[in-house]
Amino acid sequence: MSPAPRADTPTETPTDTPADTPFDVVCLGETMAAFRPAGPGRLADSPVFVRGVGGAESNTACLLARAGHRVRWIGRVGTDGFGDHVLAEIAARGVDVSAVQRDPDRPTGVYFRTGGERSTTSERPADRDLAEVLYHRAGSAASAMSPDTVDRAAADSGRILHLSGITPALSAGCRALVHELTGPRPGRPLLSFDVNYRVGLWRRQDPAVLLDLARRCDLVFVGADEARAAWGAPDPAALRELLPEPSVLVVKDGGRGATAHTAEGDCQVPAPSVEVADPVGAGDAFAAGFLSATLRGLPPRARLRHGHLAAAAALTAPGDLAEPPARPLADRLAALDDGAWGRLRLVPGWTTGKA
Repeated sequence: MSPAPRADTPTETPTDTPADTPFDVVCLGETMAAFRPAGPGRLADSPVFVRGVGGAESNTACLLARAGHRVRWIGRVGTDGFGDHVLAEIAARGVDVSAVQRDPDRPTGVYFRTGGERSTTSERPADRDLAEVLYHRAGSAASAMSPDTVDRAAADSGRILHLSGITPALSAGCRALVHELTGPRPGRPLLSFDVNYRVGLWRRQDPAVLLDLARRCDLVFVGADEARAAWGAPDPAALRELLPEPSVLVVKDGGRGATAHTAEGDCQVPAPSVEVADPVGAGDAFAAGFLSATLRGLPPRARLRHGHLAAAAALTAPGDLAEPPARPLADRLAALDDGAWGRLRLVPGWTTGKA
């Protein structure tokens, strides 16, 4: 499927956006009530769970707000208690939730997970280090999002509109919404798209849809492993050939590092050494760190380092949402010379000085 032509889209750094734009970033997608075991073990063996919230786009929104940016999250939740919980948790982190809709006829999505990595294959993971994830999101309030249920003015109220590949997998209406939001139009915000391939969501659908949507955006985040699983991309270098349209393509290659492909050339930054406590939410955090640095007009190398640092904050703390490093600390670490950056080792507690 060929990409739609783009018109009146912003440059990769949204510095020319009017100063009176209400928000720096608008994030749109589903957020669910999230439950993880209070201790180690399988879901079947866990009598007590810790409640939180989980959603790729709202995770990014919360971290951007904690970094001092004006952020709005747009989604749809039920009028149930879990919907109350989701809204309260996200608002408490400084994110505007005024454009979130409440659906009296559909529930808020819920999911349960253990620690560990999510699998990017269709096989049930036998490795105990891979996550056990159980979703109850079919027919959720968020799955009813569509071009008719989302306020376009609210979606376009930021310098950046951040989307992910999870939303178009939820329903035909959600897919139509993301397709419409990524279409060319005058005054369109800079479009950020995190591919976020989830094999379970695309099992009965063609993940080539994600490639088409990514081609319509300005800034794209994709993991080398998910691109290989979804599109058969043999290596990170082949991804730029698959995605020549975005002004910036960020390819994440796990603990090895990340590369930003831009019009000015390629910039590769290795990831710091991290003592992992919980891998969930690292990709969302990386996007937040990179977007924050983009809003500040920092060069690609600094953007990648800020992405790595935000991801490291998520990796070294339990739960979907971790406290990001304070800006002075992140700036100091991002400014290290290559030798010092290469020797950096981040452990649980490093963001608060308790390591």
